[in-house]
Amino acid sequence: MNTSDLFSLKGRTALVTGGSRGIGRMIAAGFLAQGARVYITARKAAACDQTARELSAIGPCVSLPIDVSTLDGARALAAAYAQHEGSLDILVNNAGAAWGAPFDEFPEGGWDKVVDLNLKAPFFLTQTLHEPLRKAAAQRPAKVINIASIDGVSVNPQETYSYAASKAGLIHLTRRMALRLVQDNIVVSAIAPGAFASDMNKDARDHGDEISARIPARRIGTDEDMAGAAIYLASRAGDYVVGSTLVVDGGVTHAR
Repeated sequence: MNTSDLFSLKGRTALVTGGSRGIGRMIAAGFLAQGARVYITARKAAACDQTARELSAIGPCVSLPIDVSTLDGARALAAAYAQHEGSLDILVNNAGAAWGAPFDEFPEGGWDKVVDLNLKAPFFLTQTLHEPLRKAAAQRPAKVINIASIDGVSVNPQETYSYAASKAGLIHLTRRMALRLVQDNIVVSAIAPGAFASDMNKDARDHGDEISARIPARRIGTDEDMAGAAIYLASRAGDYVVGSTLVVDGGVTHAR
């Protein structure tokens, strides 16, 4: 058994949606450090370009700024990626949104925006990139990693109806996609993060000490915690993890 290469991503290509900030950036940085060529996408071009420039200090990182919340966007991203690479080893479906409002006031727009990006986009982007994933899988298992949330595993007090529903749906969609795509040597799995500092999780970013007091591990997640989980699933180490969701939350879901 050669464990020296067990977690290596040398020679592999990765595409990370929502890669300009937060969890997506953590994962992209980790992949680069392990030797992958990384492509990041985000809706805001300036932010995506800036992050790619910064991450290029670690390894080759290319910005492909596109809104993937629609099928047309997914197709545009696949076409843009195809201009650089003929195959795709790792797809990380990380782009996401949240919306909170009281039950009686929750708007249709807050439902559609969140469900389209969090649940519909991972399916159709994976579908659109099926062929380059399948090409990579001819050499070794290709990977699709869906970024869910602990709010899809257990219920929190916040009235984020579409977010909770979309993340729970994504966890089950991961299982369903995994059973089909493993036939093509494409391994699908998911990560359910807890509290990580990001623009989406402003509480963890701005009130880390207060949030940490409610976490059994007594801290919020770090860049290394998220990168480590993603590297495990993306590398040879995670080849036999099919359809599972890795909860990375410091024990929160066990304490709720």
